[in-house]
Amino acid sequence: MSIAQNGTAFDLTGDRNNPAIVLIHGLGLQRAMWRDFVPRLQHRYCILSYDLLGHGESCRAAEKPSLDSFAMQLKELLDELNIQQCALVGFSLGGMINRRFAMDYPERVTSLIIMNSPHQREAHEQQRVEARAAKSAAGGPAATLDSTLRRWFTTPYLDSHDAAVDRVRNWVLQNDPVNYAHCRMVLAAGVTELVDPTPPIEQPSLVITCEHDRGSTPKMSAEIAAEITGAKFHIVPRLQHLGLLEEPEIFIDLIENFLETNL
Repeated sequence: MSIAQNGTAFDLTGDRNNPAIVLIHGLGLQRAMWRDFVPRLQHRYCILSYDLLGHGESCRAAEKPSLDSFAMQLKELLDELNIQQCALVGFSLGGMINRRFAMDYPERVTSLIIMNSPHQREAHEQQRVEARAAKSAAGGPAATLDSTLRRWFTTPYLDSHDAAVDRVRNWVLQNDPVNYAHCRMVLAAGVTELVDPTPPIEQPSLVITCEHDRGSTPKMSAEIAAEITGAKFHIVPRLQHLGLLEEPEIFIDLIENFLETNL
C-alpha cells in the first residue's frame, strides 16, 4: 500500500509497461473489494486500485464530495503515477465516477467498464433513494445496513458466507458518518449530471449489471449503454448488487474478454 500526495491510499500491481487498468470501488467500500480481480488481471495489465477519499485508508476530502471532486482525485493520482491513459473499471458509485472522468478528461481514457451503476430514476424512486440517503445522514452507516446487505447479496449467499458478508459490513461501518452521508447523496443525486452526457462519452464501453440489482437495474444499464455510441451491454443472471463478490469469475471473464479488443 502507498499513499499519494493528495492522501489517496492505493496499490499498483503488475508490469508498468503493460496497459493500465484502474479499479474504482463503490459507496462505503474500499479497494480490497477487488482482491479476486487483481491476481487474474495483473499478468496482462498494470492494475491501479485505490480508496476513494473518505474511504478505507485514504484521507477525508477537504471539501464536500462530488463526482467532480472524485474525478479530480483520480486525475491527481494518475498524474503523480505518470499514467497518461488507462481503462476505467467502476462499480456502482465508481461507475458514476468513471463516466464523470471520461466526460472531464476524455484524452486519459482508453475504455470504460461500468458495473452495477445507477442512472436516471423514476420520480418516486428518486425520492425514495434520497430519503434513504437522508436516513443514513441521521443514523450513520449502520442506520440502513441490514436492509442494504439484503439488497446487495442473494439470500443463499447471506446464509452461507458469514465471513465475506461480515467483511463488507465492517468496511461500511468503518466509514465516517458525515462523509458517508455526503457520498450517499452523491450516489443518490449525482446521476442527474450523467444523463445524456455532455460532452458525449465516445470511448469503447461495456455496461454490466445483475438481473436482480434493484438499485442499478437492467433498464438503467440499458439506458446508460444507449447513451454511449457502440457500447456493449450485459446482464448477469440471478445475482444482486454485489454479484461481483459472490461470483467474481463471471465479471473477470467479462472484463478480460472486453479489454482484449478494447484497450
